Amino acid sequence: MSVMEDLDALEARAKEMIATATTADALNQARVALLGRKGEITALMHMMGKVAPEERPTLGKRANELRRMAESMIEERGANLKRAAMRELMATEAVDITLPGVRPKIGHQHLINQIIEEIEDVFCGIGYTVEGGPQVETTWCNFTALNAPMDHPSRSARDSFYIVDNAPGSVDHPEEHAHGESDVLLRTQTSGVQVRTMLAHKPPIYMIAPGTVYRPDTPDACHLPQFNQIEGLVVDRGITFGDLKGTLDYFVKCMFGPDRKTRYRPHFFPFTEPSCEVDVSCGVCHGEGCAFCKHSGWIEILGCGMVDPNVLINCGIDPDEYSGFAFGAGVERIAALRYDLPDLRTLMTGDMRFLEQF
Repeated sequence: MSVMEDLDALEARAKEMIATATTADALNQARVALLGRKGEITALMHMMGKVAPEERPTLGKRANELRRMAESMIEERGANLKRAAMRELMATEAVDITLPGVRPKIGHQHLINQIIEEIEDVFCGIGYTVEGGPQVETTWCNFTALNAPMDHPSRSARDSFYIVDNAPGSVDHPEEHAHGESDVLLRTQTSGVQVRTMLAHKPPIYMIAPGTVYRPDTPDACHLPQFNQIEGLVVDRGITFGDLKGTLDYFVKCMFGPDRKTRYRPHFFPFTEPSCEVDVSCGVCHGEGCAFCKHSGWIEILGCGMVDPNVLINCGIDPDEYSGFAFGAGVERIAALRYDLPDLRTLMTGDMRFLEQF
């Protein structure tokens, strides 16, 4: 058989291989078999050197035409296969535009954030500002400026998350260096924001400080090592305990309903004098007594008191001219009391079945 007859046979074989390829993989295999590095047409092109010189022009022209024909057919066949695949996809995955759409699932704020914003709205509505501060605090702001003695139990490493000792001169306030206090800790309360606000602003001061606080407590139904707190501070001329009671009574009614009552019990806090704890009437039994309120009719909600004069002095405020009150409440506790939640840990587990209720 002559070389020309070989070319004719190869052309027929190439057309059949390309035409019978029904998938992209089969077409690619045909391309490799014909035009690959070891393909038949490629091998034919490499044999031109063995052909007689007088036959090379004719055979070379014929071989180039065969290569171009194979490339053109492969390209056309590939386009046809893509169009066929698209038609099949459209037929099998067609969308019925007359069907009702599926609305995307929209999330909402976590219950804790909802409570924080609601408390902020209550106090902003009566003229308070919302202040913030660092979560990594100095012992001076967290304890000493608030009249906590050096031997107070809350300053123990068992009751606070201490981080590192600052180098001399790196403390935020010169008072810290003067007292030899340069310890840094995760704040155990947002009272440090009150201190920073009194240092930065002159009275009158009406502010609340929401934020996350940290204490080395074992998680249980009533305690969390990380929780949210909202503290409030008022410093102005002529502030009395009556102003404190009126403010907190208004706050309790806004958060729990106009029928809820408050009760004030004497207590001790280093930074307030006099100090007290505030109870709210039980929303389950309406003050009659039940298992939720331990049959007392009351549930503890927050601590408060008149700002101790030493705190005002530490912050550069004259206690003979100004007085004030302060209070603090746990946001998780407010949420639990408001919605009768038996375990604070349910707020932190991320269980959507629970969170979607709020």
